[in-house]
Amino acid sequence: MNLIGLSRQELQAELEKLGEKPFRTKQLWHWIYFQGKKDFSEMTTLGKPLRQKLEVNGYTLDRPEIIREQNALDRTRKWLFKFTDGQSVETVYIPEEDRGAVCLSTQVGCPNGCVFCHTGSQKLTRNLTAGEIVAQFMAARDSYGEWPTPSQETRYLSNIVVMGMGEPLLNYDNVKKALQIIMDGEGIALSKRRITLSTCGIVPMIPRVAEDLGVKLAISLHAPRNDIRDQIMPINRKYPLEELIAACKKFQEIGGTRQYITMEYVMLDGINDSDADARELMRLVKGLAVKFNLIPFNEWKGCPLKCSPAKRIKQFSALLESNNYAAPVRQSRGQEIMAACGQLKSTQSNA
Repeated sequence: MNLIGLSRQELQAELEKLGEKPFRTKQLWHWIYFQGKKDFSEMTTLGKPLRQKLEVNGYTLDRPEIIREQNALDRTRKWLFKFTDGQSVETVYIPEEDRGAVCLSTQVGCPNGCVFCHTGSQKLTRNLTAGEIVAQFMAARDSYGEWPTPSQETRYLSNIVVMGMGEPLLNYDNVKKALQIIMDGEGIALSKRRITLSTCGIVPMIPRVAEDLGVKLAISLHAPRNDIRDQIMPINRKYPLEELIAACKKFQEIGGTRQYITMEYVMLDGINDSDADARELMRLVKGLAVKFNLIPFNEWKGCPLKCSPAKRIKQFSALLESNNYAAPVRQSRGQEIMAACGQLKSTQSNA
């Protein structure tokens, strides 16, 4: 059994099977998630008999296998991780000058089939476990040597965005468990203010993010009207914009309007990028505390869509900002290694 991904209660239950006292749970948790140790023999406060019992009984602290690591000129790093059943996902670290975000995947593939998204062309194979989600972040920390857990002010792997491969709200129980482990103050200890969960709009689950986790919310919006969104995001036929916006309002009723929702908006030439679309977008989100994140479309082979011209994107942004909405244009990172937004994909042929 891999101990990574077990809750405190589950970890305590395993130790009790070995005849150990409950206080050992806190010690082991510290070694796994604060110190980042991969070997029981290094856990010196546990005592040799317990360390031997953990090894003899087949417990492990496994990270996924690194099949491929790529580094872009802008220092973006992407890993292709393989799990014990042979399935694989991609995980990305996007650095800034003194900090950076790890983009975690939650599914192998994705069932939603958004036309502009490379991951959606892969189709869904399976959900990731809580342990597989947590282990991506731990493996990223291994790569940068960021153990033991540094303070919030000094860590370079300072943020998490749950917007890699897959739809996190279609694997909610595992995502919730993984993030609760990551946020635990005696381990990895990442603040909920530094975690953003992105969804294409699984309406019934959105309020639960505020109730259970309190992390930031990003919505993959990408269209101001149902007729446009239906064409590029099939999920909209199940959960149309009216229901999505109502769920966002419920999220802010629970979490507070100071918790701005990020509306992600990929800029597609001739599809969603006119001034009329910008005005319609502002009408759609009226009453919500939102900021926009305009994303130049990262083109990929086999997709017929094109990115809006830079001048059009700039004008779209200016129109939103003239109406007091923050609407920065995201700088694409890691494009040459297919690590930019919407470009992640993992197949056995890639591996």
